Amino acid sequence: MSSSSSNDRIQKKIKDWSKLNIIGFFQTAGVMGCIFVGLRTISAGELSILTFMNPLLVVIFGTLFLRTIYTLQQWSGVLLGFIGVFITMGAHLDLKTGTLLGLMSAISWSIATLLMKVWGHTFDTWVMSAYQMLCGGFLLLIGSFLFEQPFFKISQASILILLWLAIMASIVQFSVWFFLLQKRDSAKTRAFLFLAPFFGVLSGYLLLDEPVHCSWRFTHFHWHIFGQMGIPPYSGKGL
Repeated sequence: MSSSSSNDRIQKKIKDWSKLNIIGFFQTAGVMGCIFVGLRTISAGELSILTFMNPLLVVIFGTLFLRTIYTLQQWSGVLLGFIGVFITMGAHLDLKTGTLLGLMSAISWSIATLLMKVWGHTFDTWVMSAYQMLCGGFLLLIGSFLFEQPFFKISQASILILLWLAIMASIVQFSVWFFLLQKRDSAKTRAFLFLAPFFGVLSGYLLLDEPVHCSWRFTHFHWHIFGQMGIPPYSGKGL
């Protein structure tokens, strides 16, 4: 009996670590890796618009893989969301490397979101947040040695950026996000994601002097907002 229970515990630990590795691969390595590399070829505003269309993809993937059922009104919200993304990108898709990486980051985040909703209840929020960052960060570290020549110039600006990315953009962000997904209404939680592209474009303009074509971007930005606000929670029958 003791040997059997010991094997069961080992198998459970292997399954748990496998789940954390998969979540870390999509949520940390996939999203962050695509974002950082994508910033080399497109603006921060454009990349944030592409990345934060992940709620739209959650509906599609939730329908395909989790058999979640959505209404016609909800699918109309998804359609408006994609129209908004297309318009805010300038009514065309310039398929640069950064554009494709932005799409990949959105896909990776949407997959991670669905996995967290399915597996999240089996982990403590802080445990899942910490270990998925550890697993994903390790994969990013390996990738940096394989595809780049890592270096770090020590300065006041670089240290502040590193601390912001490590504390606010990783620890605080993931912990709060996982907590809200587990404890709060997912629809209300995801409704705030539509603010991220707005602040992405705004911060790119204020901090990086990126051009903003107000004549079309902010005039039609409400299409994107209304589209995402019309998306329901993904806690349907598939979950």
